Amino acid sequence: MATPAPAPASAALREADFIVAVVNTEPVTNNEVRARIARAQRQLAERGGPQPPADVLRKEMLERLIAERAQLQYARETGLKVDDGALAQAELSIARQNQLATVEQLYQRIQQEGIAVQDFRDDVRNQVLLARLREREIEPKLRVTDAEVDTFIREQTGVRPGAVDLNLAMILVAVPEGANAAELARLQARADEVARRARGGEDFAALAVEFSDANNRGRDGGVLGLRPSDKYPDLFLQSTQRARVGDIAGPVRSGAGFHILKVLERKANNELPEVKIPQTHVRHILLRTGPTQSEQVARERAADFRRRIAAGQASFEELARQFSQDDSAADGGELGWAPPGQFVPEFEQAMNNLDAGQVSEPVITRFGVHLIRVDGRREQVLTAAEQRQLARNMLREKKAQEAFETWAREVRGRAYVEYRDPPK
Repeated sequence: MATPAPAPASAALREADFIVAVVNTEPVTNNEVRARIARAQRQLAERGGPQPPADVLRKEMLERLIAERAQLQYARETGLKVDDGALAQAELSIARQNQLATVEQLYQRIQQEGIAVQDFRDDVRNQVLLARLREREIEPKLRVTDAEVDTFIREQTGVRPGAVDLNLAMILVAVPEGANAAELARLQARADEVARRARGGEDFAALAVEFSDANNRGRDGGVLGLRPSDKYPDLFLQSTQRARVGDIAGPVRSGAGFHILKVLERKANNELPEVKIPQTHVRHILLRTGPTQSEQVARERAADFRRRIAAGQASFEELARQFSQDDSAADGGELGWAPPGQFVPEFEQAMNNLDAGQVSEPVITRFGVHLIRVDGRREQVLTAAEQRQLARNMLREKKAQEAFETWAREVRGRAYVEYRDPPK
């Protein structure tokens, strides 16, 4: 079960609880460490992973708790908070991830596992707060370049963006193995003459039929076919690198003999393997918060909009056109078909919790307060441009995780941490 809830602690353990560390002025208790250990062991068992030694796992869980405690303190000191609406959205998302229809069913499940609902809710609230902290501290600083996207696509698919497909025609004047100097000179003179005639404008296919010793000379006039350029020998690529379409290159010598080459076609190859991903057709109404409209006022207005929509007093589109403070207002809040990762986490989580036609409760993001409606879901084959955007989103997430880990170590390093020995 993919819940972030702490594992249960028995009454005896609670009575024997003690402080194991102090982070700035806030204690970390033995029961908290034991709960994290139990959770980690349960998750490893579900995945079938090996269990690390008890002392190693205990040390790792303690350090994670210390790091999280320092981050949560920083978040609260700098004004971040999680309201009940955001907490409810997160709980619903956890319920859906566990194939449960309601949060009440989720509560029943965790209570059956011996976890107190309040402990579970506190832990979820902390995880949402940490996600918001990451979004505020890391996301605005991230940059993903086109070159990084190209490299990522090449690594994932084997396709090199910007690669060139090349079509060459070839005449081969073969050199027998062990040919003497006189024979070699005669064959080179023959190749030079064929190249001269080709450059003079004679039909290359006819010359191939007449002179080429290659296997394909009679079938297709020496045409080798359109293929990715890296599928041709390096010798051919080097000799035609500066040639334009229609130019003749060579003769160039290989182990097989002398090659005369004609560039028939050269074109960019940006084709990527077919990729299908889920997409969501979504609309929203955005009420921005600031000096002229507090978060509380915006939330109350959004809740009123939702009531009016449910009562049939107004349509979502009408309210979006009239009140939404987003560029999508003129289109009735239309955001189109969105792939995973297009929106900030709070918006995406709320959107994923909705059925088609359903309108969300007010959702708070760094942009303001949203009402969200899902109009449909589908699986779609991505265009090349959409695949690049998906790759960019995945790279951005990877960079965000790496940057957050670095930032978290810095926050941990600034915190005062005092370790406590267990009582004797």
